[in-house]
Amino acid sequence: MFDIIINMLNSKLLFKLPVIITKQNRRFVAYTPALDISTSGKTQKEVKNKFIELVNLFLEEILEAKTIDDVLSELGWKKVQKTWIPPKIIASPYINIKIPTLA
Repeated sequence: MFDIIINMLNSKLLFKLPVIITKQNRRFVAYTPALDISTSGKTQKEVKNKFIELVNLFLEEILEAKTIDDVLSELGWKKVQKTWIPPKIIASPYINIKIPTLA
């Protein structure tokens, strides 16, 4: 989980965002289901920095487009007074899946 600080119009918004980091071949991938966005980097530090930058850009874009209510609601966020609360991950299990072989 990352603490994300968003600088919006000279005010700052701080919230915790659930982030999954995986290693895929030689790259690290950071993904958050809370915003359904991801990015990659050569190191964990690089992917974290790129991810924070991506979140800032994403939120700035939906604020400028005046679609923040629609977008965050569709992604499962809840608005309590003037504060947006991201959805909580309650489990992240591995699930066994049986794939039939093709003849």
